[in-house]
Amino acid sequence: MKKTFTTILCLTALLLGTNTLKAQDDSRDINDIFKLGVEARFDYVHEALDGNRVDPATGIKVRYINLRLDGQISEKFTYSWRQRLNKMYSAQSFVDNMDWLYLNYQPTKNWGIAAGKQVVMIGGWEYDRAPIDLYFCSEYWNNVVCYQFGVSVAYTTNEGNDKLTLQFCQSPYDQNCKPTDVGYSKVKSNLFAYNLYWMGSHGCYTALHSLNFSEYQRGKFDVYVVLGNQFKFGDATLQLDLMNRGTSGKELLFNNFSIMGEFSYLVAQRVNIFAKATYDKVGNDYPMGLFLYPGTEITRVGGGVEYYPLGGRGNRDVRLHAAYAYNIGNNMNPDGTAHNKGSYFTFGLTWKLDVVKGITTIIDKHQAKRAAKL
Repeated sequence: MKKTFTTILCLTALLLGTNTLKAQDDSRDINDIFKLGVEARFDYVHEALDGNRVDPATGIKVRYINLRLDGQISEKFTYSWRQRLNKMYSAQSFVDNMDWLYLNYQPTKNWGIAAGKQVVMIGGWEYDRAPIDLYFCSEYWNNVVCYQFGVSVAYTTNEGNDKLTLQFCQSPYDQNCKPTDVGYSKVKSNLFAYNLYWMGSHGCYTALHSLNFSEYQRGKFDVYVVLGNQFKFGDATLQLDLMNRGTSGKELLFNNFSIMGEFSYLVAQRVNIFAKATYDKVGNDYPMGLFLYPGTEITRVGGGVEYYPLGGRGNRDVRLHAAYAYNIGNNMNPDGTAHNKGSYFTFGLTWKLDVVKGITTIIDKHQAKRAAKL
């Protein structure tokens, strides 16, 4: 597997070099059809439970090494691929750690159709943000299987402020169930989800709302109503997510829900400070085998700081961070990420690189030096 992956990287580099040189001969921008980005995050993590250090979870961690490839094949066709590279052990794990790989067709300004492995269209800002940019999250976020194969149709208004998406995909529960769970299906890819998603931006307010029907057993659905809300006032941002879940009308009456809230403030374009709290509650009547266990009621509170060394120029490609969270309540999942009197501390470094842009810049500078000598 390592040999195969090394070969893929070498071929990619060769393609990059060839295409970049060709781009010098015509007016086409290679970034339009082949934009390659690499991003990585390294953390020192200290976890404790009731004051006692949790050794397996403590130490230096390679949290993310991601490869992202985007481009425009033609006027109406675009593609996107994001791959996690730090958790690959076999060909199957390579596929499992592919966050998304899809083709998008845009026949008109208003309509778009996408197919492939996609993000399951569930509302909320915590869910929407890239994992590399999050430090601690709700128990729901830590368990949801959010990348599945499917198709989606999107309509964008003429003003571009509102976008409505209808998605049909594999159910997030299709790969989450165990033989002993109520949602277990012996036939893979046989559980489906139907998602309606609205993204709207109006002044200081931006919404990420959804209505989701996810099969957890053939013909039985877990229903989400998710209201993701963001309010932005200058350098201050407030994100507040409300998620209500249920497999019956009774459960939808705020018996199974999550609340995630974060307030952040950017200081002098370089320092971002934030405070965050999450709350997950699951009634005893909620089925086993879903993302949260019945009887769970857990709260996480904490905050942190981010420093952008290049932030004075509006650049976010390098980031230092430190964050802390504390847990209160009961998590009935013994393998869950948040438990009562648990604490979590992390500090680390994140960097992002536009490979094609970097190579193009090097070539441009090299040609400029050659021209200056002539």
